[in-house]
Amino acid sequence: MKTLYLDCSMGAAGDMLTAALVDLLPEPDKFIDELNALGIPDVKIAKQSAVKCGITGTHISVTVNGEEENEEMHHHHEHTHEHTHEHEHEHEHSHEHGHTHTHHHSSMHDIEHILSHISLPQKVREDVLAVYGLIAEAESAAHGVPMTQIHFHEVGTMDAVADVSAVCLLMDRLSPDEVIVSPVHVGSGQVKCAHGILPVPAPATAYILKDVPIYGGEINGELCTPTGAALLKHFATRFGAMPVMKTQAIGYGMGKKDFPAANCVRAMLGETADKTDEVSELSCNVDDMTAEEIGFAMERLFEVGALEVYTVPIGMKKSRPGILLRVMCKEQDRENLLSLIFKHTTTIGVRETATRRYILDRSIETLDTPYGTVHIKKSCGYGVSRVKYEYDDLARIAAEKNISIEDARRLVEEQK
Repeated sequence: MKTLYLDCSMGAAGDMLTAALVDLLPEPDKFIDELNALGIPDVKIAKQSAVKCGITGTHISVTVNGEEENEEMHHHHEHTHEHTHEHEHEHEHSHEHGHTHTHHHSSMHDIEHILSHISLPQKVREDVLAVYGLIAEAESAAHGVPMTQIHFHEVGTMDAVADVSAVCLLMDRLSPDEVIVSPVHVGSGQVKCAHGILPVPAPATAYILKDVPIYGGEINGELCTPTGAALLKHFATRFGAMPVMKTQAIGYGMGKKDFPAANCVRAMLGETADKTDEVSELSCNVDDMTAEEIGFAMERLFEVGALEVYTVPIGMKKSRPGILLRVMCKEQDRENLLSLIFKHTTTIGVRETATRRYILDRSIETLDTPYGTVHIKKSCGYGVSRVKYEYDDLARIAAEKNISIEDARRLVEEQK
């Protein structure tokens, strides 16, 4: 299985992730040319060699009209569209500026408008919007401001658009079957931003990294930015230790600031064994529920994270016909699903069995066709690979064109 492991023992930022992933490509300079050809307004992206603690890696710089992003812009949002502030550099920049600028700000709607004019594949554009959605949701929750009133600093906006677009393009280009991220070092102390002095991790970063293993330490400073956190949260298949893998490429994405430890994200691309995981099977027997009630219960269980829910006709005591309801779930979802089984069924007892699954790795790609977007389900592992079109997309095309599902499938095949 093609696996990407991201070592975030010195946190993560958008430019650091970009640099680490670029290093994995056979022709990184060609990819930088592609980024500059995307048409991100007034943006210039450059790649330089950098050394941290004796390790050589790559640094990516993004300038907007010749001006580089600063740390304050990582956290900046306001209720107005114009604001004056002083620049302060922290994690990614080793120098400080004391001059003042006036800039415009962009809302989430403006981000969508910017992306509509950038030459990105549809799947990559969806990934970019999803990452921005995580950031906006976090800013909204952290500062008590509706998402519609979140505004991003002009330079910070374009820099972040470049960083996020670059990482999403790189993930699409590398197409790993699994992305494993180490526990994230967030740093310690305080960070200066437009709102004042905030604790590390900053509130928006802390919100994004909920349910993610994080830790502080003796490094004084902000190591993980909101953009870096959102990218990790969006793309990570899981968080944990480095797996047993045969490494094929290694990238070092350097930040600008110097710390006692090498300030970098390390990306390792290689092959791991085929996928297995441990799951719980929750089972109960019922003989006094209607088919509609059972169907309603199954829908609720799927909504909260059940991996699989199915029924089997059984014969119960006194020869009564009944239903065996079985729910497969991850360990962390077990308690929640147990509560819902008792809530939505008439059972008075649930059995649990721990079991191991051997599974093909799955991914979903999108195909733009004259008939609309079609999602393609891909699975691979154990020496096999399979491709299947999303039924709902084929059904929509068949209904719109008054043709059979098979004819709709042939139409889609012709677009590949």
